Amino acid sequence: MKNILVITGSPRQLGNTAILADSFIQGAKAAGHKTEIFDTPFHPVQPCLACNQCWEKDSPCVFKDGLELLAPKLENADVLVLCTPLYWFNMSAQLKAVVDKLYAYMSPKAKHKLKIKEAVLLACAEGKEEDGDYDGLKATYKSICDYLGWQDRGRLLAGSCGEKGSIINTPYLKQAVELGKSI
Repeated sequence: MKNILVITGSPRQLGNTAILADSFIQGAKAAGHKTEIFDTPFHPVQPCLACNQCWEKDSPCVFKDGLELLAPKLENADVLVLCTPLYWFNMSAQLKAVVDKLYAYMSPKAKHKLKIKEAVLLACAEGKEEDGDYDGLKATYKSICDYLGWQDRGRLLAGSCGEKGSIINTPYLKQAVELGKSI
């Protein structure tokens, strides 16, 4: 059993990103894994200010924001799933703020280290992968995995899913369930 943390970055409640995340979680649970979800738009994480005050108190960041709720989940996770709508060829700002705050765990002052070894990328967009719309996101995700030494366990890039609910009648949800089972 693995502890899987799914972090979503869509401010659209019950939108395509949320539906995709739920399908992945369904598959992961069916495979016997423990899952948690953290919706960044509803527990906002402020951007990193590069103040280098990480861990000056008993938490990764001296500023009080959604990271206080997220930190224990991050520290417990074996697998991290980044789930985002595609905004300007990359992840949403809400999700990027969380990724930026991972910097605290790389600090020599870190009181807790991450035990994450694997990652998954789930994304939705109106555009299509074959048109190059996801190239920036794919490069960012690959760089994150490479830098942190995480094994990429899969990417599901759901194109042609711009309108709310448009993902429902696509093969992407079944693919998300199968990806969740395969972790």
